[in-house]
Amino acid sequence: MSKVVTAIDKSGSFTVQLVISTDMTEEARRIHRTTPLATAALGRVLTGAGLMALNLKNEENKLTLQFKGDGPAKQILATAYGDGRVKGYISNPDVDLPLRPDHHLDVGGALGTGELTVIKDLGLKEPYIGRISLVSGEIAEDLTAYHYISEQQNVSVALGVKIGRDLSVLASGGMIIRMLPGAAEEAVDVLEKLLENMGPLTAVIEKVILRSAGKSEEGVVCDLMDEIFESLPSEFALEKLETKEIRWECDCSRERLSQALMTIGKKDLREIIEEDGQAELVCQFCEKKYFFDKRQLEEIYEQM
Repeated sequence: MSKVVTAIDKSGSFTVQLVISTDMTEEARRIHRTTPLATAALGRVLTGAGLMALNLKNEENKLTLQFKGDGPAKQILATAYGDGRVKGYISNPDVDLPLRPDHHLDVGGALGTGELTVIKDLGLKEPYIGRISLVSGEIAEDLTAYHYISEQQNVSVALGVKIGRDLSVLASGGMIIRMLPGAAEEAVDVLEKLLENMGPLTAVIEKVILRSAGKSEEGVVCDLMDEIFESLPSEFALEKLETKEIRWECDCSRERLSQALMTIGKKDLREIIEEDGQAELVCQFCEKKYFFDKRQLEEIYEQM
């Protein structure tokens, strides 16, 4: 599990959501057996989705981020719930490209030109769907642009994933700064200067983890927040509001996969029954396999 600490500044100008999501990103890497580039891309999307979903009204509300481009990664999708559950996948877990000139993984190149679609299922008759063209494909910049274009919110998103020599995840995290109505004009200038000087989020995470050995996960995240925002003037000092959590959890089941079989149509299902006599379905999110024998397929056919 990954603790998410939310804070507000003393002037009521902005809120901050901050998380260290290393465990969640490593779990996704292990399940999907991703290359370093795919791990970085998927980890950023999972972390961003998890943070955004915590702002939904109810725990069962659902948010889906779909990054779709003409690059070799093809598509990255993550679904997160208001209670902190997160799952996701990348269409091409083997994607690999040379490092960018600045020696960073080329997530933007992996996605290429395309669209970001945000779907919010709030329990209403129809979900809310927002869509923008990708700004850079680097995930954080695209989510920042989405909030401004589709939701008219002044938001800054920072996401990062650092990969070790053994291909495991050394550090992963995310931060969302959200300006509030009536925010002091000076607050924007102060935050812009702070973000310019912050450096990579994962570098700050690694530094704080080393210094905060022995502390609880919530304590480490609070230390990280102090480290990032220590230069704020006293009138914009942060006060903690609440702590929540996000975690990797897939909610697939045999029943859901049975429903998926029903969607292929009676003709195609009958062909599977007569030609193969069995079927094996794999969940895209967690890669768990579900086997259906001939009798079970016949039962599904009858239900159709």
